[in-house]
Amino acid sequence: MGYYDDQDFNREGRKKQKGNRGGMFLAGLLGAILGAILILVAIPQLHNLDVLPYSIQPDQDLKATDEEYHNGTTKNVSVDVTTDVTKAVEKASDAVVGISNIQSQSFWGQQGDSQGQAAGTGSGVIYKKAGNKAYIATNNHVVEGADQLEVTLADGTKVPAKLRGTDIWTDLAVIEIDGSKIGKDAVAEFGNSDKLKAGEPVIAIGNPLGLQFSGSVTQGVVSGVERTIPVDINQDGVEDWNAEVLQTDAAINPGNSGGALINISGQLIGINSMKIAQEAVEGIGLAIPINSAQPIIDDLEQYGEVKRPAMGVALEDVNRISSYHQQETLKLPKDVNYGVMIRQVIPNSPAAQAGLEELDVIVALDGEKVEDMIDLRKHLYNKKKVGDQMNVTIYRNGKKEDVTMKLTDESRM
Repeated sequence: MGYYDDQDFNREGRKKQKGNRGGMFLAGLLGAILGAILILVAIPQLHNLDVLPYSIQPDQDLKATDEEYHNGTTKNVSVDVTTDVTKAVEKASDAVVGISNIQSQSFWGQQGDSQGQAAGTGSGVIYKKAGNKAYIATNNHVVEGADQLEVTLADGTKVPAKLRGTDIWTDLAVIEIDGSKIGKDAVAEFGNSDKLKAGEPVIAIGNPLGLQFSGSVTQGVVSGVERTIPVDINQDGVEDWNAEVLQTDAAINPGNSGGALINISGQLIGINSMKIAQEAVEGIGLAIPINSAQPIIDDLEQYGEVKRPAMGVALEDVNRISSYHQQETLKLPKDVNYGVMIRQVIPNSPAAQAGLEELDVIVALDGEKVEDMIDLRKHLYNKKKVGDQMNVTIYRNGKKEDVTMKLTDESRM
């Protein structure tokens, strides 16, 4: 008696079906190949008999390219890219120079045995040419302490420079060079920094990390206008001044100081000054607005210093004085914990002539509240001129008084 297995029967049937499908696939593949051969042979013959409804011609450009490739005559393609940025850089770059601060270094502790060493390098901007002289604006800290100054022009030419003047408050300086090699195109055109808007494109040009990277260009936007940065002039830990600056994310690195910040038209709208370098901060570059810098630059060029009005006093912030002395020594009302105390009055100064005395507390100038010395200097330097009259509100022995003084030039005291 035979053994019957239904699974064996199904397996045999599937084998037969697979064999039939494989044969049909091979037959179809062979037919497709034969058909393709027939088409390749027939199309040229049909084209010669002018039977086809279209014309078959080789692409002449492809033919030429193929011939150039095989004949070794392929040409390199040169692309001339000109944008508003490249035009702005071309317009302004010749005005940006390198500045070397050269200081005498003594060797082996022997007097007379010294050699000029470049203590640092920075950047500057040629802003004026008059006669045979050219004038360059830069930062005060770029030229500070220099025994000699050397300028490297955009073409690499090195020329000696003479210091005209510096201003520690605004970190600006002006130097002078021989202008015989300076063309008109190498003088920067001033823009209007008061018209700048946040998000507007700007370009920084300078010499980061020394003259080996001279003429470097970085691009960014105006991140903010009318920023104020506290400055400690004498490094005593007390803020002496608030510098008004432009903020940009264009990279400004060591050596860029004194270089140009330009707008998309290639106009000078700022003098690059410093960069905040903190672990949590990146892309915050600062520049002195050209509208604020221009009158300072003009004074430095003409007088060697900035003509600022002066009161003739030495001051101290009230908020740095203990509350005990505020009330017991200065006799201030309890609600008056601001202002500046006069520590000294210079003889024959505007303050002396107006009758101001030691321990007087200034709380307002021309009716504007004075919180501290920064407020006082800001009003005095930004809103008054030499020869102006100024109303001063003080507290003396607990009593509020007003006096008027005529401001004079601080350099004359």
